[in-house]
Amino acid sequence: MTGDASGAVVTVCADPAEFGALRAEWNRLHAASPTATPFQSHAWLHSWWLSYGSTGRLCVVLVRREGRLVAAAPLMRRLRPFPVLTPLGAGISDFSDVLVDAAADGAAGGTGCRAVDALGAGLWKLAGTAVIDLREVRPGSAAEGIHDNWPGLRRGFDDSACLELPVLPMDDLVGRLPRPRAQRARAKMRKLDAAGIERRVVPAPEAGASVRRLLDLHQLQWQERRVTTEHMKPRFAEHLSRSVALMAQTGDAVVTEFTLDGSVVAADLTFVSPRLAGGYLYGAHPQLRERKIDVATMLLRSCTEHLQNGRRAEVLSLLRGTEPYKMHWRPEHVVNRRLLLARAGSAPQFTALVTAVRARSRAKQVRRAWKERGGDPA
Repeated sequence: MTGDASGAVVTVCADPAEFGALRAEWNRLHAASPTATPFQSHAWLHSWWLSYGSTGRLCVVLVRREGRLVAAAPLMRRLRPFPVLTPLGAGISDFSDVLVDAAADGAAGGTGCRAVDALGAGLWKLAGTAVIDLREVRPGSAAEGIHDNWPGLRRGFDDSACLELPVLPMDDLVGRLPRPRAQRARAKMRKLDAAGIERRVVPAPEAGASVRRLLDLHQLQWQERRVTTEHMKPRFAEHLSRSVALMAQTGDAVVTEFTLDGSVVAADLTFVSPRLAGGYLYGAHPQLRERKIDVATMLLRSCTEHLQNGRRAEVLSLLRGTEPYKMHWRPEHVVNRRLLLARAGSAPQFTALVTAVRARSRAKQVRRAWKERGGDPA
């Protein structure tokens, strides 16, 4: 535990039970952090830990002022090939960040240490024994402020590409398209309406069970086709149903089901926050594809309806990936960042990690160029 003249007290939570008990405090801090996304919610992170965490690796940095939680960095330790601190939720989270209560930071003014500075000091202490590797940091996040003011070794790299649309009604999104493409989109929506597919927002108490149906449809949809293997594993199903059951209660998640002739033929999980909203995962029965129903258009229209009916977000995110069906909508490219932080004592490990990141980046560029040449290695 450390403290400073401003009254900020920094501690590290390494006990999963203690982390679980932080739910109410964390929810308040999450709501007060303007850059937070649903991937920083307590329900998502704690559930992730229960499914993916390893004993002795939890390392959540907490900053309190007068007993009130005003900042936090949800991290875990990775020990090989050398000690590294990485964000909780890695692998299945589209964004990572630290949490900082903007009101508490503003209240500090010039009289003492800001919450973000106290959090940076806590991370600085941890960096004495480990390199900090923050993946999938969205531009403008609080973690960027930590990186920009880091007094030791620091580097930033591009991470995953994301696509974003403005928050507009579906008709307005269609109106942004070139005329031929807009005409095709309107024809697809007319076909959706003519098919008689009904949309139902699942009440929060039913969200967990609905996620199980979604995953069943997702597996059916991708049978005998390439799919993210993690989405088929029991631990992912347990995590998603457990976390979404709680996130639906706080408004961080909404599950939508689509029925045809009384049967659920598709389901969609959308995450919602003041900063962004976006569809995280969906499942659709193969019969929709057989009937030439454009599922992507159906889901996008559903998401816009969420945001026109009381839910607010700065952008409509298509999350990670630049799949061709997303590109049809003329989205803006936003590239997440990978931020590396260390102290001089960890310079060899820091250099090794920087070298590894550069090597992977070059390998991706080579593969991309190879694909653009049609797979011709010459």
